[in-house]
Amino acid sequence: MTDPIKGKHILLGVTGSIAAYKAADLAGKLMQAGAVVDTILTKDAAEFVTPLTFRSLTHRPVITNLFDVDSELAIEHVGLALRADIVLIAPATANVLAKLAFGIADDALTTTILATRAPILVAPAMDAHMYDHPTVQANLHTLRSRGVTIIGPAAGRLASGLVGMGRMVEPLTLVEYVRWNLGKHGDLHGKKVVISAGGTEEPLDPVRMLTNRSSGKQGYAVAEAARDRGAAVTLVTAPTALPDPIGVNVVHVMTAQQMHEAVVNAVHGVDVVVMAAAVADYRPASAADQKMKKGPSDSMSIDLVKNPDIIGSVNGPFIKVGFAAETQDLIANAKSKVISKNLHLIAANDVTATDAGFGVDTNRVILIDRAGRIEELPLLSKYEIGHRILDRVVALLKPGA
Repeated sequence: MTDPIKGKHILLGVTGSIAAYKAADLAGKLMQAGAVVDTILTKDAAEFVTPLTFRSLTHRPVITNLFDVDSELAIEHVGLALRADIVLIAPATANVLAKLAFGIADDALTTTILATRAPILVAPAMDAHMYDHPTVQANLHTLRSRGVTIIGPAAGRLASGLVGMGRMVEPLTLVEYVRWNLGKHGDLHGKKVVISAGGTEEPLDPVRMLTNRSSGKQGYAVAEAARDRGAAVTLVTAPTALPDPIGVNVVHVMTAQQMHEAVVNAVHGVDVVVMAAAVADYRPASAADQKMKKGPSDSMSIDLVKNPDIIGSVNGPFIKVGFAAETQDLIANAKSKVISKNLHLIAANDVTATDAGFGVDTNRVILIDRAGRIEELPLLSKYEIGHRILDRVVALLKPGA
């Protein structure tokens, strides 16, 4: 399975807000993900950005006037509405929110919205006082009650100089919302998946800790891929620099013991468990209450005790997938873990590679199953690696597999 955006028809509505310049970036990102993007600009939106901008980015005609005889799409708003897989209005002004709430169809955008049966996503953008106005809040409530997804707005400095709620959500975040909504009925629809990610941290004292180089990127990518195939995903993550994935239930932990407890609590009734976290094998026997000071000796000893084996200790009627981050004897060590940890599948990778493994956006893994079958994957994005792993999981979930 590939990115759920790829090949989909996305109708992008742009209304008259200063945030309209962000919509151009949004259109470009949707195109880069493989979507077919049709754009409708309201008359006021065209005061901020030109139709030529969007035509250049999407390579598609741009609708600005429902009755423009020179536009090949102007009178085809119904066909455009029916062809759309999803509708995204970004930015959405207070004016267009009111029109949508009351069913007013007085321009190309609002007329097309009434004619579509596709999911509708709306990203409001306006001054903070406008956003807080009871009328705007009532309109948002009406739209939510009809199944419209309201995304944001975010807080920050606004064009008026005020600081408050009203900024349009950033384009990358909106792309993730589109991806999530398009994938809701994928091949993992109705399945529950638990995924771990990141490198656990074991405190030595209030300022020092034992940890590793894991960025969490691979585990997060698997979580996003599972979400994009329709799964209900719980991500148990050690500290990372990554934002919480959209549409994923995220549980934040720090230590291996905390991760073990969180995973044990999360696996009841699930269908799949994927342990992508780099969990510390040992922890200090005790952590100092105060910062440890340098002593006269040239050496220092720290007593370590073994942490719980998370993936080995959780068992049930679910598919178990593990990861093996190795520096030598990759296949032999991975095969051993499949048996010792009772795994259905393991993804093994050489973390000494500079273009794969820790801290980068790409990975190169070897998949090994219980029967010892080996599948070597080429260098791929970690999101693509996540999908390739889930392809195998979907096959394992089939009756008789």
